[in-house]
Amino acid sequence: MNPSEQISKYIEQVGVWRGGVLARLRKLILDAAPDLIEEWKWNTPVWSHNGNVVALGAFRDHVKINFFKGASLEDPHGLFNAGLDAKATRAIDIREGDTINEAALKELIRAAVALNSPAPKPKAGPKPKAGQKPRAGPKPKTRPKPKTGQK
Repeated sequence: MNPSEQISKYIEQVGVWRGGVLARLRKLILDAAPDLIEEWKWNTPVWSHNGNVVALGAFRDHVKINFFKGASLEDPHGLFNAGLDAKATRAIDIREGDTINEAALKELIRAAVALNSPAPKPKAGPKPKAGQKPRAGPKPKTRPKPKTGQK
């Protein structure tokens, strides 16, 4: 069974309200960042892009969306409500009847993906030709030293 099939099976098995929330979150995650890869790790759904980005879990009284590098993310809408003391992760616990700020959640997912994306490398200047030493920048100008013993 591939990871997408395992995730679908998991969603079907957790019950009506939790399964409905998980299915909605799955759609939001993929809508926000279509390049994310669905994986099945630690018996839970995980989405990755150059490393783990987000995971979902169903618990008896809530559904959790865990951001692996959440501590490094801005949360202007105050979505994080769990794991606030963790060094790296942050989470959102969703209980039955809670509403989800979908636009803010998509924004947070996109920020998490961007955090896992490598920064573009700066363009280097021209490379030296074979056998040449790289050119150093201009030498700093120095003042002549005063001669000692002269008035």
